[in-house]
Amino acid sequence: MRFAVIADIHGNCAALEAVLADIHAQGITEIVNLGDCLSGPLEAGRTADLLLLLDTMATLTVRGNHDRYLIENPADAMPSWEVHAFSQLAPRHLQWLRKLPFSAVYRDEAYLCHATPQSDNVYWLEQVSSEGHVFLKPLEEIEVLADGIEQPLILCGHSHIPRAVQLSDGRLIVNPGSVGCPAYDDDAPHFHKGGNGPHHGVLRGPGKDLRRVDTAIPQRVLRPSGNVAAGRRKRPRRLGGCAGDGPSGVGFQPVMRSISWLAARARKPDRDRP
Repeated sequence: MRFAVIADIHGNCAALEAVLADIHAQGITEIVNLGDCLSGPLEAGRTADLLLLLDTMATLTVRGNHDRYLIENPADAMPSWEVHAFSQLAPRHLQWLRKLPFSAVYRDEAYLCHATPQSDNVYWLEQVSSEGHVFLKPLEEIEVLADGIEQPLILCGHSHIPRAVQLSDGRLIVNPGSVGCPAYDDDAPHFHKGGNGPHHGVLRGPGKDLRRVDTAIPQRVLRPSGNVAAGRRKRPRRLGGCAGDGPSGVGFQPVMRSISWLAARARKPDRDRP
């Protein structure tokens, strides 16, 4: 079993393009996505179109808290981080979000959720002090949240911090980090700054590879896009992990070729896949 894990894209299509190109370069054909796909001040519509295309190739996606905000709030009462994203979304994008499950199991080997099995808005592996320091939870607290999960591999996102924790019974919890929002501020449970650079994960057998993709910010992302009210609730602190039109970027056409290759490989029997 060899597959890629992505999470917390937050509408950063340029970063997603770069990560998909990296996945293609490694010959990987299967991807799981841990949610928080579109919300943020960047390119939600473009990102949604790309994710819908990936979805036709059996990419497995679970819903994040920001995905939920986009479908549970009236258009005139969107949270601040959803306002710009919602304005770019078509009915087909919202329909796709509504169909996403809270959690899922991949190939009977990996349990997927955005944050924890009980909540889509709580860090599984981290806790925040009253002074705003983010640090690893005690193992006992992490294990309580994993009670009842039978799969040997557990995948979560939400904190944007790439890390892996092995439980006392041998199960492994992996957070691949964030594709599209490598740093942010959040008010809950106390004001803190989160994230740790743009990452995604590649998992093979019992091993793991948390990969960082360094890319350029495309000009299309830097164009003014109106008044975007980011608010203080999980707001982006800096743009990072972007790629696209610059000399060190990936660009959309090569990524579309990569997606076509992934689609062709996805249609082959398992025995023929790398």
